[in-house]
Amino acid sequence: MAESKAPIEAVVILPTFRRPDHLVQTLDSLSVQTSDIRFAIIVMENDDEGLEGLAAATKWFAAHPAQEGVALIAHERGNCSAYNAGIETALHHYPDFSHLLIIDDDELASPKWLSRLLAASADLDADMVGAPQIPVFEDEGGRRWSKHPVFIPHYRTTGRVPILYSSGNVAIRRRVLEAMGPEWLDTTFNFIGGGDADFYTRCKARGFSFGWCAEAHVRESMPARRTQASWINARSVRNGAISAIIERRHGQGLGARVKRHARNIALLAAAPLRSAKLAFETRSPAIGMYHVQVAAGRFLAEFGQVAEQYRQPEKN
Repeated sequence: MAESKAPIEAVVILPTFRRPDHLVQTLDSLSVQTSDIRFAIIVMENDDEGLEGLAAATKWFAAHPAQEGVALIAHERGNCSAYNAGIETALHHYPDFSHLLIIDDDELASPKWLSRLLAASADLDADMVGAPQIPVFEDEGGRRWSKHPVFIPHYRTTGRVPILYSSGNVAIRRRVLEAMGPEWLDTTFNFIGGGDADFYTRCKARGFSFGWCAEAHVRESMPARRTQASWINARSVRNGAISAIIERRHGQGLGARVKRHARNIALLAAAPLRSAKLAFETRSPAIGMYHVQVAAGRFLAEFGQVAEQYRQPEKN
């Protein structure tokens, strides 16, 4: 009699877009997880024209028959659409999983990544647990940006936290997904980013809890284009814009509008001093500009000026 397989306890979503070589490296890092937890991998190809990721993933699964998983196409372009398609697939195909984890196709998981995230979820009794994305710069010159806020994890130590911001390294309990969707990530954010932060804001309003596991890091590859001053400026301004957009979406009425505008003015007034302090601490005037850029982004968002940084993937 054939040995029955244990149920799938966790599902890992891996969205991909025109990074077939790195996708294989990400899959390799998942295949060597030191955990007894049985998990499945769902690769969501978001380039329905080139399909290089789908081809690479299909070949990889064929070479790793012991690994449960599937590669599918998310036909609607955009990272939120890819996440949503992966979540829907997970809920439909794997009825017994307790946690859904997300990793991006430019990241490599540490060997205990999965087990540490799930252990933290249990130990902290947190519905969602995030972890660090450690940048690995492609060129030596990129290291000068290592202390820039766009590359630094939001939290330093393991524990309960008020909210998360990134979906690039996270574990989410199934009950959150069942309560919040579909659709889970608002596709309005497909090309500007911030769909994950908006999702977490809605989860927090529903009473779900958050945690941080400093030990469950992933290593995120940083190509040279992401260490150009123009890209970092655009990302910093975008961060400010997204924060204002989310506040506007979840704070309706005159009182909320007045509060948001007051916050914009306060941040703009404080930005020069905060930037000077950051420049002194990092010994980099360029890094110090971050707070000014964030404040500028918040004001630009009030007038509908938000850059779609993901619209041109070759520049992102």
